[in-house]
Amino acid sequence: MAEIYIFTGSGAGKTTNALGLALRSLGHGHKVIVIQFLKYWKQTGEYLVQDRFDGLYEIHQFGRKDWIGLENLGDEDKKLVKDAMEFTETLVANSYSALQSSKNISSLRSQKASAFCRNSQNKKPHLLILDELNLAAHCRLAPIGELVEFLKKLKEYTEMTIVITGRHAPKEFEDIADYVNVIEEKKKPKEMKSIKGIQW
Repeated sequence: MAEIYIFTGSGAGKTTNALGLALRSLGHGHKVIVIQFLKYWKQTGEYLVQDRFDGLYEIHQFGRKDWIGLENLGDEDKKLVKDAMEFTETLVANSYSALQSSKNISSLRSQKASAFCRNSQNKKPHLLILDELNLAAHCRLAPIGELVEFLKKLKEYTEMTIVITGRHAPKEFEDIADYVNVIEEKKKPKEMKSIKGIQW
Protein backbone atom coordinates (compact mmCIF):
# COMPACT_ATOMS: atom_id res chain seq x y z
CA MET A 1 0.00 0.00 0.00
CA ALA A 2 1.03 3.61 -0.51
CA GLU A 3 2.73 5.28 2.42
CA ILE A 4 1.24 8.43 3.94
CA TYR A 5 3.31 11.25 5.42
CA ILE A 6 1.67 13.97 7.50
CA PHE A 7 3.22 17.38 8.11
CA THR A 8 1.22 19.23 10.75
CA GLY A 9 1.70 21.58 13.71
CA SER A 10 1.65 25.31 14.46
CA GLY A 11 5.00 26.12 12.86
CA ALA A 12 5.67 27.37 9.36
CA GLY A 13 7.01 25.02 6.71
CA LYS A 14 4.47 22.24 6.32
CA THR A 15 3.82 22.89 2.65
CA THR A 16 7.49 23.74 2.22
CA ASN A 17 8.49 20.29 3.52
CA ALA A 18 6.11 18.67 1.05
CA LEU A 19 7.53 20.75 -1.79
CA GLY A 20 11.02 19.65 -0.81
CA LEU A 21 9.93 16.06 -1.39
CA ALA A 22 8.43 17.18 -4.69
CA LEU A 23 11.77 18.62 -5.78
CA ARG A 24 13.55 15.41 -4.82
CA SER A 25 11.02 13.32 -6.73
CA LEU A 26 11.26 15.53 -9.81
CA GLY A 27 15.01 15.21 -9.71
CA HIS A 28 14.54 11.50 -10.37
CA GLY A 29 12.17 12.17 -13.25
CA HIS A 30 9.04 11.16 -11.34
CA LYS A 31 5.54 12.58 -11.69
CA VAL A 32 4.31 14.90 -8.93
CA ILE A 33 0.70 15.98 -8.41
CA VAL A 34 -0.24 18.72 -5.92
CA ILE A 35 -3.87 19.20 -4.88
CA GLN A 36 -4.35 22.39 -2.90
CA PHE A 37 -7.38 22.63 -0.62
CA LEU A 38 -8.53 26.11 0.49
CA LYS A 39 -5.94 27.81 -1.72
CA TYR A 40 -6.49 29.87 -4.85
CA TRP A 41 -3.59 32.33 -5.24
CA LYS A 42 -1.58 31.65 -8.37
CA GLN A 43 1.44 33.87 -7.69
CA THR A 44 3.28 31.44 -5.41
CA GLY A 45 6.54 29.92 -6.57
CA GLU A 46 5.17 26.40 -6.38
CA TYR A 47 2.34 27.35 -8.75
CA LEU A 48 4.40 29.41 -11.19
CA VAL A 49 7.13 26.78 -11.60
CA GLN A 50 4.91 24.05 -13.02
CA ASP A 51 5.46 25.04 -16.67
CA ARG A 52 9.19 24.40 -16.29
CA PHE A 53 8.94 20.67 -15.64
CA ASP A 54 7.62 19.49 -18.99
CA GLY A 55 4.45 17.88 -17.63
CA LEU A 56 6.06 16.11 -14.66
CA TYR A 57 4.68 18.57 -12.09
CA GLU A 58 1.04 19.64 -11.87
CA ILE A 59 -0.76 21.73 -9.27
CA HIS A 60 -4.54 22.04 -8.98
CA GLN A 61 -6.27 24.48 -6.65
CA PHE A 62 -9.65 24.14 -4.95
CA GLY A 63 -10.21 27.32 -2.98
CA ARG A 64 -12.53 30.28 -3.29
CA LYS A 65 -10.94 33.39 -4.79
CA ASP A 66 -11.85 35.74 -1.97
CA TRP A 67 -10.53 34.44 1.36
CA ILE A 68 -13.06 35.09 4.13
CA GLY A 69 -11.37 33.46 7.12
CA LEU A 70 -11.73 29.99 8.63
CA GLU A 71 -14.65 31.02 10.81
CA ASN A 72 -16.74 32.01 7.77
CA LEU A 73 -16.33 28.93 5.60
CA GLY A 74 -19.56 27.50 4.27
CA ASP A 75 -21.32 25.54 1.54
CA GLU A 76 -19.18 26.88 -1.29
CA ASP A 77 -16.05 25.68 0.48
CA LYS A 78 -17.60 22.29 1.21
CA LYS A 79 -18.38 21.89 -2.46
CA LEU A 80 -14.81 22.77 -3.40
CA VAL A 81 -13.49 20.12 -1.02
CA LYS A 82 -15.85 17.56 -2.50
CA ASP A 83 -14.75 18.59 -5.99
CA ALA A 84 -11.11 18.20 -4.99
CA MET A 85 -11.69 14.73 -3.60
CA GLU A 86 -13.57 13.60 -6.69
CA PHE A 87 -10.98 15.14 -8.99
CA THR A 88 -8.12 13.44 -7.14
CA GLU A 89 -9.78 10.02 -7.07
CA THR A 90 -10.51 10.17 -10.79
CA LEU A 91 -7.07 11.46 -11.70
CA VAL A 92 -5.22 8.77 -9.76
CA ALA A 93 -7.55 5.96 -10.77
CA ASN A 94 -7.28 6.82 -14.44
CA SER A 95 -3.52 7.22 -14.16
CA TYR A 96 -3.19 3.69 -12.84
CA SER A 97 -5.83 2.28 -15.16
CA ALA A 98 -7.76 1.15 -12.09
CA LEU A 99 -11.11 2.23 -13.51
CA GLN A 100 -12.68 1.13 -16.75
CA SER A 101 -12.56 3.81 -19.41
CA SER A 102 -16.26 3.39 -19.99
CA LYS A 103 -17.21 4.36 -16.44
CA ASN A 104 -19.63 7.28 -16.36
CA ILE A 105 -18.13 10.53 -15.15
CA SER A 106 -20.71 12.78 -13.56
CA SER A 107 -18.94 16.04 -12.84
CA LEU A 108 -16.98 18.61 -14.80
CA ARG A 109 -14.07 18.23 -12.37
CA SER A 110 -13.87 14.50 -13.09
CA GLN A 111 -14.00 15.14 -16.83
CA LYS A 112 -11.09 17.53 -16.42
CA ALA A 113 -9.17 14.90 -14.48
CA SER A 114 -9.77 12.30 -17.17
CA ALA A 115 -8.56 14.64 -19.91
CA PHE A 116 -5.50 15.49 -17.84
CA CYS A 117 -4.61 11.83 -17.38
CA ARG A 118 -4.88 11.14 -21.09
CA ASN A 119 -2.63 14.04 -22.05
CA SER A 120 0.00 14.24 -19.29
CA GLN A 121 3.45 12.73 -19.54
CA ASN A 122 4.62 9.98 -17.18
CA LYS A 123 1.01 9.37 -16.18
CA LYS A 124 1.47 7.52 -12.91
CA PRO A 125 2.06 9.98 -10.06
CA HIS A 126 4.99 9.00 -7.87
CA LEU A 127 4.11 11.65 -5.29
CA LEU A 128 0.67 13.03 -4.43
CA ILE A 129 0.56 16.08 -2.16
CA LEU A 130 -2.77 16.92 -0.51
CA ASP A 131 -1.96 20.42 0.64
CA GLU A 132 -4.07 21.75 3.57
CA LEU A 133 -6.27 18.67 3.71
CA ASN A 134 -5.70 18.60 7.48
CA LEU A 135 -7.16 22.07 7.82
CA ALA A 136 -10.10 21.25 5.58
CA ALA A 137 -10.88 18.30 7.85
CA HIS A 138 -10.45 20.41 10.99
CA CYS A 139 -12.95 22.94 9.59
CA ARG A 140 -15.40 20.10 8.95
CA LEU A 141 -15.70 20.84 5.26
CA ALA A 142 -16.34 17.13 4.68
CA PRO A 143 -17.37 14.33 7.04
CA ILE A 144 -14.29 12.77 8.62
CA GLY A 145 -15.48 9.30 7.65
CA GLU A 146 -15.62 10.27 3.99
CA LEU A 147 -12.16 11.79 4.17
CA VAL A 148 -10.72 8.66 5.77
CA GLU A 149 -12.28 6.46 3.08
CA PHE A 150 -10.87 8.84 0.46
CA LEU A 151 -7.37 8.34 1.89
CA LYS A 152 -7.80 4.58 2.20
CA LYS A 153 -8.69 4.37 -1.49
CA LEU A 154 -5.57 6.34 -2.39
CA LYS A 155 -3.42 4.07 -0.21
CA GLU A 156 -4.28 1.17 -2.50
CA TYR A 157 -1.93 2.54 -5.17
CA THR A 158 1.34 0.95 -4.12
CA GLU A 159 3.64 2.91 -6.42
CA MET A 160 2.60 6.26 -5.00
CA THR A 161 3.54 8.20 -1.87
CA ILE A 162 0.97 10.54 -0.30
CA VAL A 163 1.81 13.68 1.67
CA ILE A 164 -0.83 15.54 3.69
CA THR A 165 -0.16 19.02 5.04
CA GLY A 166 -1.92 21.53 7.27
CA ARG A 167 -2.47 22.40 10.90
CA HIS A 168 -4.71 20.38 13.18
CA ALA A 169 -4.27 16.94 11.63
CA PRO A 170 -7.19 14.84 12.90
CA LYS A 171 -6.43 11.70 14.88
CA GLU A 172 -8.23 9.66 12.25
CA PHE A 173 -5.63 10.78 9.67
CA GLU A 174 -2.76 10.07 12.02
CA ASP A 175 -4.10 6.57 12.67
CA ILE A 176 -3.80 5.55 9.01
CA ALA A 177 -0.61 7.51 8.28
CA ASP A 178 2.81 5.88 8.27
CA TYR A 179 4.72 9.02 9.31
CA VAL A 180 3.47 11.98 11.34
CA ASN A 181 5.76 14.99 11.61
CA VAL A 182 4.82 17.90 13.89
CA ILE A 183 6.39 21.27 13.06
CA GLU A 184 6.46 23.56 16.08
CA GLU A 185 7.05 27.28 16.18
CA LYS A 186 9.92 27.96 18.58
CA LYS A 187 10.90 31.50 17.63
CA LYS A 188 9.88 34.20 15.17
CA PRO A 189 10.36 37.97 14.74
CA LYS A 190 7.81 40.37 16.21
CA GLU A 191 7.18 41.67 12.70
CA MET A 192 6.88 38.94 10.11
CA LYS A 193 8.09 39.58 6.57
CA SER A 194 6.54 38.04 3.49
CA ILE A 195 9.46 37.50 1.15
CA LYS A 196 8.95 36.52 -2.47
CA GLY A 197 10.53 33.13 -3.03
CA ILE A 198 10.62 32.30 0.68
CA GLN A 199 7.10 32.66 2.12
CA TRP A 200 5.55 32.46 -1.32
